[in-house]
Amino acid sequence: MLVLTRRENESIMIGDEIEVKLLDVKDKQVKVGVMAPRHVAVHRREVYDAIQAENEQAAAPAELPDITGMFPG
Repeated sequence: MLVLTRRENESIMIGDEIEVKLLDVKDKQVKVGVMAPRHVAVHRREVYDAIQAENEQAAAPAELPDITGMFPG
């Protein structure tokens, strides 16, 4: 992990396309702005985790009901 110190209104670059800017610092809260191309998804971690969990659930095999007794054989 790279750890950087930034002051308000300073930013860091990730590659050539993503800028992370420190917008405001108050008490123990930091406001961060992220400028990234539209094709790059940017989410808060808790939203990202929820999306991943939903994707895993959607990709899981569905349990089908037992229909063997429904058709005379």
